[in-house]
Amino acid sequence: MFLEALGSALLGFALAWAAALRLPDRLPARGGVLVTGTLGAVFGALVTHGALGPGHFLATLFGAVAVAAVLLSLLVRPASRRLRRSAAAG
Repeated sequence: MFLEALGSALLGFALAWAAALRLPDRLPARGGVLVTGTLGAVFGALVTHGALGPGHFLATLFGAVAVAAVLLSLLVRPASRRLRRSAAAG
């Protein structure tokens, strides 16, 4: 279980780091993003390991990355677009 937790933390951190580099203007502060990805992956590994039991290392890591990706997607803000008024609005 220790290797699953460590591996999931590293994968969650890598996923959060990649998201922070790719979408810096649409995510909050980098520190919060990195913590969210790491802790989300550890939580996902815990839940997946509890559901599947021991002996499913790759499935546990997949579950960890899935939960981390979902939590990171909740942090993404909409792109800043200027609101345009339509010609009919008067």
